[in-house]
Amino acid sequence: MKSKLIILLASVLIFAGCEDLLLPADENNRSLEDIYDDAAFAEGLLLNGYLRLPSGGYSFNDVATDDAVSNDDNNNYMLMATGKWSALNNPVEEWNRAFTAIQYLNLILSETDKVNWAITGEYTREMFNDRTKGEAYGLRGLFYYYLLQAHGGWSPDGELLGVPILTEPLDGGSDFNIPRNTFEACLEQIYSDLEKAGNYLPLDFEDVADESEIPAKYAGKTTVSDYNRVFGAYNHQRLTGRIVKGIRSRVDLLAASPAFNEGTSVTWEDAANSAGQVLELIGGVSGMAKNGGYWYAKKNASEINSLTLGNNPDEILWRTNISENGDLETENYPPSLFGNGRVNPTQNLVDAFPMANGYPISAGGSGYDPTNPYENRDPRLNLYIVVNGSRVGSSNTIIYTQTGKTNDGIDEISTSTRTGYYMRKLLREDVNLDPVSTTTQKHYVAHIRYTELFLNYAEAANEAWGPDGKGKWSYSARDVIAAIRDRAGIDQPDNYLASISGKDDMRKLIHNERRLELCFEGFRFWDLRRWNANITEPAMGMRITAENSFNVTQVEKRQYSDYMYYGPVPYSEVLKWNLIQNKGW
Repeated sequence: MKSKLIILLASVLIFAGCEDLLLPADENNRSLEDIYDDAAFAEGLLLNGYLRLPSGGYSFNDVATDDAVSNDDNNNYMLMATGKWSALNNPVEEWNRAFTAIQYLNLILSETDKVNWAITGEYTREMFNDRTKGEAYGLRGLFYYYLLQAHGGWSPDGELLGVPILTEPLDGGSDFNIPRNTFEACLEQIYSDLEKAGNYLPLDFEDVADESEIPAKYAGKTTVSDYNRVFGAYNHQRLTGRIVKGIRSRVDLLAASPAFNEGTSVTWEDAANSAGQVLELIGGVSGMAKNGGYWYAKKNASEINSLTLGNNPDEILWRTNISENGDLETENYPPSLFGNGRVNPTQNLVDAFPMANGYPISAGGSGYDPTNPYENRDPRLNLYIVVNGSRVGSSNTIIYTQTGKTNDGIDEISTSTRTGYYMRKLLREDVNLDPVSTTTQKHYVAHIRYTELFLNYAEAANEAWGPDGKGKWSYSARDVIAAIRDRAGIDQPDNYLASISGKDDMRKLIHNERRLELCFEGFRFWDLRRWNANITEPAMGMRITAENSFNVTQVEKRQYSDYMYYGPVPYSEVLKWNLIQNKGW
């Protein structure tokens, strides 16, 4: 037997060759140099930036605020709000995701000039290279914004810090021990990136019809078909010059806000102007989308279902791709509609909706009746929140949240509401979850909506110039809020808005309108902190008894300390690189 094995081995060596047999087999691992002649492989580095955008769905970090609770005992935001937020346990941490994206973006920026982006046409290669640089710079600026929002804060010795600034790709030989830069230095890096992005990118990706429409930079150097191949409508939803302006508005609003403005040079006027630059492109207040308050909803189904070629509705500046499912509804429909009822709006949020006449429910002359609390309210209340008696879903089912009547009542089963309310906003109510006749519908997630930008402008303009100041624009904070409230269905004339004359009262109204219009979209958690507003307001609910008695009760405390206006640097990063931690953490 031994001799046969020797003969067999000798035969294999003869036919295979000793060298090939004894060397390890090649692995399918590609090197960086492969990107130079493989444009698709090179683009994958850029697309890694897009893949790391927070676009998988809504975070519902409202559960960590006074706007909502969850009936899921393991919800990370619920645990965070009730005392378990730390540098080791941080559900709003952006550090790892953002810096991973930045590494890929730095890599493509360092190598893109060497990539053969097109087989033919020198200027086609140049256009692809320009587009790649523009997208990469813009995305890098956006990820640094996410990092500042989540991890910027004051050091123990009183310096406003940002994060380490990385503009070159790191490798095994790099010095990873890079300190945190100041918040101001991070802002300057973001502004530099966004400016470069704007220089490389068109305002929008749209097809041109003839050579006269080709921008001067490429005029006479390329054809209509090649230009459209690089900068045409095929590329909708990739980063554009218009989107870059929207990102700049977010950055300026953050930097000008009370939590950060003592450590930056950004003013409220800067923030108003950056928002105004985007809004001017749609004609200012006259360009406000009429369906901007229900852009996601069943009543807007025809617009959503007819979106093609990556086009946007009037309300949307930037969005994700469209997907067809019923996931949001599965998570958030009441149990009688076969949902899990996860996000439960609070009484705090319900009370923030004014009456139909525009007056807060606590104001004299509002007409609010505590024994009939949902009558004659701002129409947005029933549009965004399921209250007792709301008709919901594809079958227009009445939802009863009073105790003891159905499984939709408070704490009846594990998927029932804890507050007496269910989330309605963002749901397509033509989704049917009944196992006998299940249907799905098209959804998309908005990265940036124009309503956000209008509210950015209103907030900044009021702080800079007062309720009626306009700076260099043709509309004031009051004009914006009037248009939003009129669109929402507030009775006209809006006498409550007309009664507001001072900056302080207008600020309260703007903050409240922002709370309503952007609820459940991930803004409240960050807004409270940048405003230095109260983050410990307990979450309240409404318990309705069988006798139709309305009782406001406390559902969940908010256990935050003063230093928690600013998020922590991850504990692992502090240990590894001796980074300065934000005060208190």
